[in-house]
Amino acid sequence: MRHFTLGDFDFALPPELIAQHPAEQRSASRLLDGTQAEPCDRIFRDLPSLLQPGDLLVFNDTKVVKARLFGEKPTGGKVELLVERVLPDRHEVVAHMKASKKPPPGTALRMAGGFTATLVARWPDEEGALFRFAFSDEPHALMERHGHVPLPPYITHADTAEDERRYQTVFAARPGAVAAPTAALHFDDALLRALDARGVERASVTLHVGAGTFQPVKTEDIAQHRMHSEWYEVPQATQDAIRRLRERGGRLVAIGTTTVRTLESWAASGAASGDTSIFITPGFRFREIDLLVTNFHLPKSTLLMLVSAFAGYEHMMALYRHAIAQRYRFFSYGDAMLLARRDPDPQAADSATRPPVTPED
Repeated sequence: MRHFTLGDFDFALPPELIAQHPAEQRSASRLLDGTQAEPCDRIFRDLPSLLQPGDLLVFNDTKVVKARLFGEKPTGGKVELLVERVLPDRHEVVAHMKASKKPPPGTALRMAGGFTATLVARWPDEEGALFRFAFSDEPHALMERHGHVPLPPYITHADTAEDERRYQTVFAARPGAVAAPTAALHFDDALLRALDARGVERASVTLHVGAGTFQPVKTEDIAQHRMHSEWYEVPQATQDAIRRLRERGGRLVAIGTTTVRTLESWAASGAASGDTSIFITPGFRFREIDLLVTNFHLPKSTLLMLVSAFAGYEHMMALYRHAIAQRYRFFSYGDAMLLARRDPDPQAADSATRPPVTPED
């Protein structure tokens, strides 16, 4: 099997192809059909015609929270927090912190909106890159009132009312993500009705997308990359829907890489909920996913590695070259593609099929 390095996942993207705003209508985005040998250019609302009655679409129902918060230290220095997760049964959060100089534990930050965030410690240990803060009130309520939409770093404008509405899926239900499951942003109510009319079933999982999804891979040997951890859950109703799907011989269509990571973590570990740091690279053997709807991902990103593992590296690189030549829009607010699974060589190594998962008690 080919040994892939970080450079294998690099490509040149004209900056003007990075979408700064969503399409006027969600389902009016372009859809690159990559399920055959030759790419086919379509519109996203064509998706039902590419599926079969009895197929099962699985969505990530996480809800993006206004996780970006601004404040200042007692000295007056500016601070920015990006809340990664809210800890259970307390007013504490885990967050990224930007400051000219990190304050010591015990420092109470004055946050915009009038509340305080007291630094408790680094997280998950004293060497951790994140920080644990105690808020003066319930974190979700404070973020909703005083927070900002955590737009990705490649979107250059400040968040607006449009972003609050469009950087969120129409079926978002469970607050906790700091980045949207972007493949699902293309679905609107009319498209969901068309899928129902086609006889395509729907189910949901939850994976609270963390800011680590934008974390760059810094090692040329990708096996040395330490993947970030995210919380997920596969409800019993979805497990039952997948069992019925297999009994009737239908196809499981994952909407987005976060759904892939959730279902493959569950399949590999048997844990229906917990934290996963699964890292999917070429050679991975997919247990659950037959088709994948996904956006276009950043060069050298773990997500580009995932889709290359799913659809085949050479095929994926050819699709990206086609997308650039045809001026598709890239990244979170960009266009989408439909991919079919291409299984790797049976002799290939499969080091990534047993992800580190911490089940819930």
